[in-house]
Amino acid sequence: MRHTFAVLVENNPGVLSRVAGLFSRRGFNIESLVVGETEDKTTSRMTIVVEGDERVLEQVSKQLNKQIEVIKVNDITDDESVNRQLALIRVAADQSSRQEILQITEIFRCRIVDIGRKSLIVEATGDEIKIQAIIESLKPFGIQELVRTGKVAMVRGVK
Repeated sequence: MRHTFAVLVENNPGVLSRVAGLFSRRGFNIESLVVGETEDKTTSRMTIVVEGDERVLEQVSKQLNKQIEVIKVNDITDDESVNRQLALIRVAADQSSRQEILQITEIFRCRIVDIGRKSLIVEATGDEIKIQAIIESLKPFGIQELVRTGKVAMVRGVK
């Protein structure tokens, strides 16, 4: 089962490496890891997506809580939350295909952020399902390059 952890950490050099090392030393694969400073410059928030059974995930949570720089660990998998990813997609686009690509980006509420002679760069934001759908819709035109963030998540309401 896939789990999402929201981890609040001290904003210190090397904390990302120490947290990622904890996973690798135990043979856990991180599917997605996003880190960014919070509203408080002394803390950062990590959104970590990990695949594993309940025993593995309980161990991950316990190991994270043992880290000195970890302030708080929440498994938000079952919480009502807002989840987003960002993708930048360079798609082949000649004069004959541009209009169709523009229509697809409108349907998905994406933005064109760069126009080249033979390509367009599309910016897409949304949940994992939406990002995958836009990628599948653009594949027939020829995706030349693709980069996407991992999942960022925030629990709904007051926590």
